[in-house]
Amino acid sequence: MNKMITVAIVDDHKILTDGLQRLIEGSGIAKVVGVAHNAADCRKFINFWKPDVLLLDVGLPDISGVDFCKELKERIPELNVLALTTHNEYSVVRQMLENGASGYLIKNAMTEEVLAGIQAVAGGEAFLCHEIDILMKRPKETHIWLSQREREMLKLVAEGLTNGEIADRIFLSPETIKSYRKNLLLKLGAKNTAVLVRMAIEKKLI
Repeated sequence: MNKMITVAIVDDHKILTDGLQRLIEGSGIAKVVGVAHNAADCRKFINFWKPDVLLLDVGLPDISGVDFCKELKERIPELNVLALTTHNEYSVVRQMLENGASGYLIKNAMTEEVLAGIQAVAGGEAFLCHEIDILMKRPKETHIWLSQREREMLKLVAEGLTNGEIADRIFLSPETIKSYRKNLLLKLGAKNTAVLVRMAIEKKLI
């Protein structure tokens, strides 16, 4: 009989983690050994869980999943990270894979794809769900889609406003603004705010 694959999940959406846990536990091929809703809790328990596969969200509340993936791989090189996220932008996928993720799933992936991804990365293979596989085979996309709110945010960032000033301007919390800013850096593949503003101007996003 094959050994059960042990899986840990790091995602801040409890409904999603509950659903994933049921799916994995009912698969007969894997079991969930731990769930964390932020990076801080994952750091505390990862050595206790010792999972074969870590399902990691890109959008965590306390750190970018892209940065956290790199941190975990430096700390535990043998850890197999499988990204599970709503982000399907080329630059985000590229950064996640460069930072050590073995696979990439988007949250609307079929049940079969989730289980196939877990099996593949547990066996030391790379895995991309169908939609991401197609995306990565295309020439790097030049068109970047931003929501109206993201464009508004980008314009205010370009004006040099701080997170607090932007929060006051558009009546959102500074934490929400911080999250938007991180997402913009990810979407455009920018290393910092200066690069973000330059790219936004070059690509005529503002």
